[in-house]
Amino acid sequence: MGTKENKTLIILHIAVLLAGWTGIFGRLISLGGLPLVWYRMMVSVVVLSLVMAVMGRLHRMPWKSFIKIAACGFLLSLHWVAFYASIQASNVSIGVACIATSCFFTTLLDPLINRKRISVVEVLISFIAIAGVLLIFSLDVRYRLGIILGLLSAAIYSLFALVNINVARQTGEDSATMLLYEIVGGIFLLSLLIPFYTWIFPGASLAPQGRDVWWLLLLGSVFTVLPFLFQLQALQVLSAFTVNLTYNLEPVYSIAFAALLFGEYREVGFSFWLGIVLIVLSVLIQSRRILRRES
Repeated sequence: MGTKENKTLIILHIAVLLAGWTGIFGRLISLGGLPLVWYRMMVSVVVLSLVMAVMGRLHRMPWKSFIKIAACGFLLSLHWVAFYASIQASNVSIGVACIATSCFFTTLLDPLINRKRISVVEVLISFIAIAGVLLIFSLDVRYRLGIILGLLSAAIYSLFALVNINVARQTGEDSATMLLYEIVGGIFLLSLLIPFYTWIFPGASLAPQGRDVWWLLLLGSVFTVLPFLFQLQALQVLSAFTVNLTYNLEPVYSIAFAALLFGEYREVGFSFWLGIVLIVLSVLIQSRRILRRES
């Protein structure tokens, strides 16, 4: 690997390190999941629009393409809402651990969406991750709502990832443009859902409190747009497999940060760590299979 590849790999790891912080904001920000994500997307769309305008990459697209991309944004926004709701109902470690089960849902959804045969091997590998989740689920009953929301977030993310790939092929738009208009679509959907949110949670605050404003500005810019731009830069030099494999470290970073900042290691026991080992093991086995297939 040459000097350029080494520098790009460092940039990629910085991107993953920054992405690992996103779950931490679920505990730092006092807002509920839906308004938190709405503000995150508002900050991100402004920052990303400015960056793309400076780079000369901001452009209009056909209405049909926008509708398809915005629909992907609906899924992305719901994934983020469920993710932060999971963290707030349990803790950061459990929330990010559940996201790692997205490979299981991808195994089930991919054949349905793309009309492919179900891979028995991938199903068996995914059951290792499910065994890990069941171990985590055996924790205190207080965390079970968080686990259910985390699994819902993982399922929505898997659906988003599969649909997003197909829409990108159909529209021919680059990743930055896709993300920008997906965020626009997500903002539109969440804006429609806010009245229902206030009806279901009448005492919930929609306005940032105290330091929330600063946390939201950081989350929407440095910890959302910047990792994405770094990821795009890495994809120009490194293979997609290398990038995706490196991003498997994101939940590991999140759990480490949560342990250092909030002492979450005191809130979980042996079954949690054994569950984490099984989830990570399933990801590593699947990654090894993909590596062999590509080579």
